[in-house]
Amino acid sequence: MEVVFYIIAGLAGGVLAGMGMGGGTLTLPILVLALGVPQLTAQYANLLAFLPSGAGALFVHAKNGLLRTDGILKMLVPALLSSALTAYLAVGMDGTLLKKLFGGFLTAVALASLFAKSLKKC
Repeated sequence: MEVVFYIIAGLAGGVLAGMGMGGGTLTLPILVLALGVPQLTAQYANLLAFLPSGAGALFVHAKNGLLRTDGILKMLVPALLSSALTAYLAVGMDGTLLKKLFGGFLTAVALASLFAKSLKKC
């Protein structure tokens, strides 16, 4: 029965990745909270799953002319550097702290989504 939850996590993450939202926002909580996978292991699994799903989504969006590449180099270098540094730091962190940080991130994303329209009016 546990394999069903892994399949659901993979499908949900793939759907979100295909829409450009980042499948990890759903995959990580499913792996950690529902399946009891340690936080770091869940993050590694999410990164491995991201590579093929992200490549597939990128191909489809490029094929449909939905990519905007202006400013990509200005964003790419800082993104690569900060992700490498953060991954290095995450390896040395306690799993409980990572859970709290990720939970805080999800809460911030949820609140931003909830109040997005009212914030634009200000």
